[in-house]
Amino acid sequence: MTGSRRAVVTGCAGFIGSWVAEALVADGWRVLGIDAFRGDAPDERAANLNALAREPRFRLLEADLLKADLDGAFRGHPMVVHLAGQPGVRASFGAGFAGCAADNLGATQAVLEAARTAGARRVVWASSSSVYGDAPERPCREDAPTWPRSPYGVTKLACEGLASVARTGGLSVTGLRYFTVYGPRQRPDMAVRRMCEALAGGPAFPLLGDGSQSRDLTHVADAAEATLRAATAAEVADVYNVGGGRAASLAELMAELAALAGRPVPALTRDPARGDVRHTAADTSRARRQLGWRPRIGLREGLAGELAWVRARSGRFAAEAPIGVPAALEAALGR
Repeated sequence: MTGSRRAVVTGCAGFIGSWVAEALVADGWRVLGIDAFRGDAPDERAANLNALAREPRFRLLEADLLKADLDGAFRGHPMVVHLAGQPGVRASFGAGFAGCAADNLGATQAVLEAARTAGARRVVWASSSSVYGDAPERPCREDAPTWPRSPYGVTKLACEGLASVARTGGLSVTGLRYFTVYGPRQRPDMAVRRMCEALAGGPAFPLLGDGSQSRDLTHVADAAEATLRAATAAEVADVYNVGGGRAASLAELMAELAALAGRPVPALTRDPARGDVRHTAADTSRARRQLGWRPRIGLREGLAGELAWVRARSGRFAAEAPIGVPAALEAALGR
């Protein structure tokens, strides 16, 4: 790859990673994407790269970050966007912790060391709102106390410590605390995706608890824009909150989707899950002020886009009139 604007995106076939890789390519970057294609849905990960398959400015390296020659791969790439890792609060308990620690802590340390060795200018990496736990004040700022309630959140907070160490060596590193990202390509285990799948004839949505727990939902297009801005800003802070600015309860999400679909979301009530927090809400004033970023996609149009994407994938509802899809999401849906 030649040219001065070259970036590496780890986890490039993932939900957020594929959107970020596309955003960088669209912005004129030449991108080396790295992905191990592990997890519960490897076919979906491969499909996430369909839009980049014939893009000459994108190259794919299938590799495990803990085994690959990252020094060589990163050489000549001034920007590293590290989005690989093991997601999921519930899966990080018990036997799942070893993999979570390796894929989050171990891989992040490997990426930071390789970036420094290769002379990268900046590393932008995916932290999480899980570092806050149940924040006593909402919306929470980046200087709020961090009290994670899950091993997953602990690994993300520890990664922030690794980033701090890397900065002492002169590397520009900024972490993005993403708040519940949703939209087309969302992982199959996430709540909005499961609600949409239930409306498309899949299994009933497992409603954990009474539905009053709320999340600050961030559309993936907004998350990708925040990531691109963090990559290109002249100066960056250590961490930024990336949130959609609209907290909604699970019950509210189900009601919104029911209104869009013209039918209730099939659901089964289950006990609350271990490690889940009650509420999240992000103060994004730092990102707005320093990065010039703000969320653009409203909750209703974002939900409409994800429901349309799930319907298109499932092949169901063929005889029904399609819901309206916002113009901002047309490209994401391949239309």
